Amino acid sequence: MLGTAILCLAAAAHAAWIPVKAELAQWLIERSWSEVLAGRPAPPPWPWADTRPAAVLEAPALGVRQFVLEGASGRNLAFGPVFGNGTADGRDLIISGHRDTHFRFLESLAKGDRLSIRRESGVGEFEVVDAAVVDSRQVGMLVDPDIDRVRLVTCWPFDSPSTGGPMRYVITALPRGGATRSGG
Repeated sequence: MLGTAILCLAAAAHAAWIPVKAELAQWLIERSWSEVLAGRPAPPPWPWADTRPAAVLEAPALGVRQFVLEGASGRNLAFGPVFGNGTADGRDLIISGHRDTHFRFLESLAKGDRLSIRRESGVGEFEVVDAAVVDSRQVGMLVDPDIDRVRLVTCWPFDSPSTGGPMRYVITALPRGGATRSGG
């Protein structure tokens, strides 16, 4: 009986640790991003992190504000959306996130909705122009360095009980007014 109680207590403590860890990580990421606002590069949010906040993504109509991390790994995706490898400093941005957490809001975005992306180099204002479901086995996410564009990518369908799969939900947004303004 005592062994079962200890096992249940350990399982409950582990389950409680996950949301506590997620909240602590967001606080540490926010603190790291504050360095960018002060005109300095963002350091890793914790000493052993292999990522750092590279942008803030906002969807004002939905009240969404999220940090976008460098490094497209499953480990980093657990803490927030991530830039596709090689796109964090470019003009053609690919940002991926989990459909059941950070990017759940994508299903509520509509054509004409505004997105804002603040990076160290400045703020870009974008407008959603398309939402599509694509098969990742047939459609690649090629980057065109000559195009100003943001693509937000997550697994699809949103309510699937299983993870993974080849289908992706892709939101495409283009610059509003054709310009990107600078400022940290």
